[in-house]
Amino acid sequence: MSTAEPDPLALARHVARGCDRAVLAAVARDGTPEAGAPYSSLVQVAFDHDAAPILLISTLAEHTKNLLVDPRCSLLFDGTAGLAEPLTGPRVSLQGTARQTGDARLAERYLARFPGARMYAGFKDFAFWKVVPARAHLVAGFGRIRWFDGFAFDASDAADLAAGEPDIVAHMNADHADAIALYATKLGGKAAGDWSMTGVDPEGFDLREAARGEVARLAFDKAVRDPETARVELVRLAKRARAGG
Repeated sequence: MSTAEPDPLALARHVARGCDRAVLAAVARDGTPEAGAPYSSLVQVAFDHDAAPILLISTLAEHTKNLLVDPRCSLLFDGTAGLAEPLTGPRVSLQGTARQTGDARLAERYLARFPGARMYAGFKDFAFWKVVPARAHLVAGFGRIRWFDGFAFDASDAADLAAGEPDIVAHMNADHADAIALYATKLGGKAAGDWSMTGVDPEGFDLREAARGEVARLAFDKAVRDPETARVELVRLAKRARAGG
């Protein structure tokens, strides 16, 4: 991330986007013993350019059966990994509405982050869902607590970036593996490994380590709206990484 302290909402999105999994809570449907009560489960999560979560879930799962009846849900993103005192670290609770989506671009963003999901993404009982954010609650440590009435990033003028994303990712992975490794280790504080880029959006980009399945999130110093501006920011961050972070 930038050395400048981000605004709380940007921090909330950064924490959430940096998580590849979340606890999904939905309302248990009528006809079940726990009807009306919260039901929580673990899901893998990717994100759209506007920071809306993307899920790939099966109709055989209890959480999907519940969402098909009542689409209201909450997702907990835990950014406290590795801390000796987890309650001093950041986490985000996001409330929203989950809807099935047939958007191929969203599917590809998810599958780029979770390549192993390609083996079952086409099964009849699986479908992609997008959670439309409503309110969000950030706890960034003791005394740093905020509610937000909105969560999404306005990506309405970033269509060129969305269209160019596959080419950017392919180019970086094919021609700039050295820069990607430095992003992960020098800027992201991660251990060396087989790192690749999985996505780029207006606020930053995502990396994944193949062997460990570990992810890293790097933020741009300023929002980007098109491939050229993204290239400038990626070059800037590569220079920073080579200079030692």
